[in-house]
Amino acid sequence: MKNIVTPWEVKGNIDYDKLINEFGLNHLKELPDVFEKEILFRRKVVFAHRDIQRILEAVKNKKKFVMMTGMMPTGKFHLGHLIVAKQMVFYQKLGAKVYIAVADLEAYNARGQSLEDSRKIAEDYILNYIALGLNPKNCEIYFQSERSKDAEKSNAYYRLQNLLAKHATFNEFKAVYGEISPGKMLSSLLQAADMLHAQLPEFEGPCPVLIPVGSDQDAHLRIARDMALRIKDFKFIQLSSTYNLFIPGLSGGKMSASDPTSYISPTDSHKEVEAKIKKYAFSGGQSTLEEHRKKGGNPDIDVSFQYLRMLFEPDDKKLEKIYNDYKSGKLLSGELKQIAIDKINTFLKEHQKKRELAKKQLNKFIYKI
Repeated sequence: MKNIVTPWEVKGNIDYDKLINEFGLNHLKELPDVFEKEILFRRKVVFAHRDIQRILEAVKNKKKFVMMTGMMPTGKFHLGHLIVAKQMVFYQKLGAKVYIAVADLEAYNARGQSLEDSRKIAEDYILNYIALGLNPKNCEIYFQSERSKDAEKSNAYYRLQNLLAKHATFNEFKAVYGEISPGKMLSSLLQAADMLHAQLPEFEGPCPVLIPVGSDQDAHLRIARDMALRIKDFKFIQLSSTYNLFIPGLSGGKMSASDPTSYISPTDSHKEVEAKIKKYAFSGGQSTLEEHRKKGGNPDIDVSFQYLRMLFEPDDKKLEKIYNDYKSGKLLSGELKQIAIDKINTFLKEHQKKRELAKKQLNKFIYKI
């Protein structure tokens, strides 16, 4: 299968080292101890960056900074979304103000989804963010179609989008995105405004802004960073970004909200999780019991192990034992799947309780700005 990594499509086996070279990223290496306590960083699930030093200095010196991200509300929230959602909570606890853009206009332009449907889906995402620990006191969640009820803020946001249009060309959009349409160009300009507008005087003023993304979203970052350099109306601090691995879908490839057999949702029942893992989760084991005992399995391609490594087994020693036992053939594929099922269901049991409680807080996060 041909490897494709764009904001709208991810296919094939992803070579992350190749992406680092192609996109001009840097490997994420030594980090402060507070980062190493989070398994996303300790296990290199977040593996690359641009200009993260600005953020590290802001954290160290207790200076103001923003963590900005967006959601494309076109499918159900699933485990793949936990990577960025956990980072929202992590950076907020380090002192960041969190900005979350609901890309309802991009969903309308690129995928033909109504603004009303986007709003309904976004509310479900936000419930999961609250359940994971996001705090309303230092957070702004907004829709691209309705930035703010404050006219001064709203005007500044949309004005920035229009000013940015002068600082990119059609050929540049085509070079970065490939096939391009007016709707995609408008969406890109609005996303650049999303990334940069926190630094406007109507919002936070000049400060470092961090944007954690999957590698497929880097095209948006490159366009925004180039425009930030060219526009002279404002003195923007250049955007910082980090890049995370894709959580594999159950059968391999990127987890996709458009394919229910590829993902586990936080609202799945314990029986649904068990059935999905047992039926669909790609195994790194051998074809027969005898062969597996003799040759061992391959945890590096086993989806159940990857879920444990990326999200659900915080104890490094336990994870290492599972890895070695599976590789030696001591641990069978069915046994590894059961470990993953138990870990995921333990997480979901608590998460679903918190989701129900989060419904009472929903209006603290949206419809307020």
